[in-house]
Amino acid sequence: MLITAINGSPNRNGNTNLLLREALSTAEKSGAQIKLINAAEVLDDLDLPFCNNCVYPCTGACAVGNKLGDALKVLRHTDGLIIGSPVYYGTISGQLAAFWNKTNTLWGNKALVNVVGGAVSVAMARFGGQETTIKAIQDLMFVQGMIIVGDGHQDFDCGHQGVCAQQPSAQDTNAIERARIMARRIVEVAEATQSLRCRRE
Repeated sequence: MLITAINGSPNRNGNTNLLLREALSTAEKSGAQIKLINAAEVLDDLDLPFCNNCVYPCTGACAVGNKLGDALKVLRHTDGLIIGSPVYYGTISGQLAAFWNKTNTLWGNKALVNVVGGAVSVAMARFGGQETTIKAIQDLMFVQGMIIVGDGHQDFDCGHQGVCAQQPSAQDTNAIERARIMARRIVEVAEATQSLRCRRE
């Protein structure tokens, strides 16, 4: 069982990263292997960080011998995926959008179909666009055919759309707890649906 997190923040060690690491730590304690992908770091390794629809269907030519290729390989084998982003004008960061556009080859191979996903967002204000950002992340997942869960669990409440945090996330104890709860749910649903995932290279 592999649970992966994508940090969509331009800050590798910021508020979003902290919550994703809390979630991954919980997944690891539940017996899963874990990986963390920093979207900005992957993009920095590319000559052209933005998808320009160079060929259709996508062959993944831009992901050969680089960090993008490594990241896509991880995603092809993941069972659960937690995507996090800071709020930028009520939606996801440009880094996350650019990275996700580079997953078009995964869409063509149906590599993420039935992978279990959850979302994390962080804003400067308590009501600073977290839920609209989570909805944007969930839209990314829907297009890939993923199974989406919120931040609830049978041992707690049913939850909401995902983990909504206020900066600094290290002091947002509710968000930290929700990240842990969501991770438990992702692991359980990923285990229950493992036979539904069809791996394609």
